Amino acid sequence: MDHDDFAVEPIEGLPEKPPSGEVILWQGKPDAWTLAKESMSLYWILGYFAALAVWRVGVSSAEIPLVQALPLALPFLILGAITGGLIMLIAWVQAKATVYTITSARVAMRVGAALTVTLNLPFSRIEAADLDLNKSGTGTIAFKTAGETRLSYLVLWPHVRPWHARHTQPALRCIPDAEKVARLIAETVETRVDQPEVTRRPATVAAE
Repeated sequence: MDHDDFAVEPIEGLPEKPPSGEVILWQGKPDAWTLAKESMSLYWILGYFAALAVWRVGVSSAEIPLVQALPLALPFLILGAITGGLIMLIAWVQAKATVYTITSARVAMRVGAALTVTLNLPFSRIEAADLDLNKSGTGTIAFKTAGETRLSYLVLWPHVRPWHARHTQPALRCIPDAEKVARLIAETVETRVDQPEVTRRPATVAAE
């Protein structure tokens, strides 16, 4: 696993040019709207402020007329709108700063808006990949890494599988055409497995 926070990218999303024979097969970014909904719980937060507004009106209407109680919900609705806007802004910045790359040898993730990290996942270090697909076609592909590799959940968030903080699983979050990308990964890994490994050995001279 390579982390490179400061190198100038010769190719967007990669800290260095791919070695000879390695080909870039796909590059993409998260969908900002889906990222806000799934990773940052946009609907839950908006629902929380809406519930507070309803509660405030309900409690107040027991003492004053409903027409007078309704405006009391306005502060909660305004706070909810501001919070929702901030969440959307954060999701947009995260999506814009992110580049996911699939090559013939690895999955690379350039993530982070304030602290930029490039994570390289060679196919040889990936044990499994799980696809969580939405009806819209967007989805998340999470990777279970092999060995004792330790990854920081907080550093990689939101580009991780939710609720797997103990064994962090890096993920391509909320990407369009997720099923197509998952199929590409599977086919690429299968191709690499099927390729014969040729080992060069010194020639042996037979004794006469």
